[in-house]
Amino acid sequence: MKTRFVLINTSHAGNVGAAARAMKTMGFDDLVLVAPRWANVLRREETIQRSSGALDVLNNARIVATLDEALDGMSHLCATAMTPRDFGPPTAAPRAHFEALLKSELLTHDSLALEAKNAQNPGEAPLADPGAAPQAGVAFLFGSERFGMTNEDVYRCHVALSIPTNPGFGSLNLGAAIQVVAYEWRMALGGFAVQDATPARAVADAAQVAGMLGHWEQALTSIGFLDPAAPKKLMPRLNQLFNRAQLSPEEIHILRGVAKAMIEASQSKR
Repeated sequence: MKTRFVLINTSHAGNVGAAARAMKTMGFDDLVLVAPRWANVLRREETIQRSSGALDVLNNARIVATLDEALDGMSHLCATAMTPRDFGPPTAAPRAHFEALLKSELLTHDSLALEAKNAQNPGEAPLADPGAAPQAGVAFLFGSERFGMTNEDVYRCHVALSIPTNPGFGSLNLGAAIQVVAYEWRMALGGFAVQDATPARAVADAAQVAGMLGHWEQALTSIGFLDPAAPKKLMPRLNQLFNRAQLSPEEIHILRGVAKAMIEASQSKR
């Protein structure tokens, strides 16, 4: 099952670069431009700069003269049209439509599994689905920045996707619209695992916690907060407090440093 993004009559080179960036972040790389304003748009400086490193998507992109060429092999066509039409395909939010689409007979369970597996292994050769129809796929169509999609192009699609926006201001930049649709489609296909921004947090072991508690017992005694003759349940309660906190070894060192400073301060006053 292929996923293709089709940009029709794009007039701003930067939007082509933004489209490539949006696609790559979601693991897609099939970009087709239909009669863009600039014949060399894929090599223009603004395009390259706005792609932010998605040069492989630009290198693989194709420029064609007609929409028929761009849709070759695609089985399900999704228009992105905000302007109401007298008639045409049904309008749906991307998330709702994708949920319904994945439950239909258009996409098989096996092809979806392969799509997700290939996305998780972008450096490997894509696996083929022996039971899938050759070159079957979903195409997302985006019109020109100024005029959007023509009626004729919308009419040939199976659905008109409408991104839910503020009713008083629904204007989306082309690159932003592509990002939203690409994200929703990727999430419908299973999404990517969240990458940790920080390393896994280590937790101090019981011996480290016990050593720190002993140090604190000395410090609390030295400042007169703890009476060794009648300790009651202060230390067990602190033990439970620190257990709930799941202290790291670094935090144990900080707390022992505090205890040391408490002891030194009390001794200097004697």
